[in-house]
Amino acid sequence: MINIAIIGTGSISIAHIKAYCQFRDRCKIVAFADIYPEKAESYVKKYQLEAKVVSDYKELLDDPTIDAVSICTPPFTHAQLSIDFLRAGKHVLVEKPMASSLKECDEMIQAAQESNKLLSVVAQNRFINPIMKLKHVLEQNLIGKISHVQVDSYWWRGYSYYDLWWRGTWEKEGGGCTLNHAVHHIDMLQWTMGMPKEIVAVASNTLHDNAEVEDLSVAILKYENNALAQVTSSVVHHGEEQQLIFQGEKARVSVPWKVKAQKARENGFPYPESDADVESKITECWEQYPELKYEGHTGQIDHFLSAIAEDMTLLIDGIQGRNTIELISAIYKSANLGIKVQLPLDSDDPFYTRDGILSNVKHFNEKKTSVDGFSDATITTGGKYE
Repeated sequence: MINIAIIGTGSISIAHIKAYCQFRDRCKIVAFADIYPEKAESYVKKYQLEAKVVSDYKELLDDPTIDAVSICTPPFTHAQLSIDFLRAGKHVLVEKPMASSLKECDEMIQAAQESNKLLSVVAQNRFINPIMKLKHVLEQNLIGKISHVQVDSYWWRGYSYYDLWWRGTWEKEGGGCTLNHAVHHIDMLQWTMGMPKEIVAVASNTLHDNAEVEDLSVAILKYENNALAQVTSSVVHHGEEQQLIFQGEKARVSVPWKVKAQKARENGFPYPESDADVESKITECWEQYPELKYEGHTGQIDHFLSAIAEDMTLLIDGIQGRNTIELISAIYKSANLGIKVQLPLDSDDPFYTRDGILSNVKHFNEKKTSVDGFSDATITTGGKYE
């Protein structure tokens, strides 16, 4: 039996709690930590758990009955919490984004290596059927060399979304929609395409003047094989129509699922009809991939528990989580400094550390100011940050 502690009881923690409760034969939630203990107590009662509640997570570090923790707190707390629990000998599943800087990511990875404990970063969209099927199709090389990827990370959030004290600030949230919403799609992009060699980006705050971060960004990524990817990150798109489209030399495929293959005439122009044979092969490959038993957070937590119990390799570990943060850091560097950014980012790069980021970013809107009186030490829990 794997004993679990939940750190932070904001709304995203509910996905973790419900997932763990589906595997009561394999794990047990034994503790909660939140600066508002009454909230945690309500979950203990609601989900009929036998779990203790503490207001200071440090009370759980030396608890020998805890095997693993889910960290469900605001982004600026992720690194310190993860490091403390890893050094205390606990496996860690940390919510996205992994951390606020590459330096913090590297410190988390080092703590995991030194403690010989698992560090996994939440990327629940990898654990859904359409993405798993798309990844499988791409791995079979049925669409040929990929020339272009279109990533539309379209979300919509109302004006009051940024009224929560830590949201919309570089210091506490670490960024805007690129870091805290498009992180899902950027993770899927780097999972399927690997890391690019250079990035150019622009960002703006268009509709949320109560935030100092961006609510819209557009980035172009260039790969070693000259393929391009364009990533739009947004919280201003009504309808939230999200998609990933891969254009290959033989066909295009996408999520939501669509396949299209065209044939060329002698003069290079396309025939009106599709290449039915290519489309059929790709569709068959898509349909034959087995359905996942569990999806989303439940799928990832199932995988996390199996990795602990069976010494399995994690689908998304600290290295994978760091890759996504590196892409986002490069997007911010390009958008804020107005330059083309080469990857990888070195440890002496101004966007490698949190302090470097804070000293180099623009306030896309100057009306939002950081709230005084809340230190990293006192704020260790929080809510959903999508």
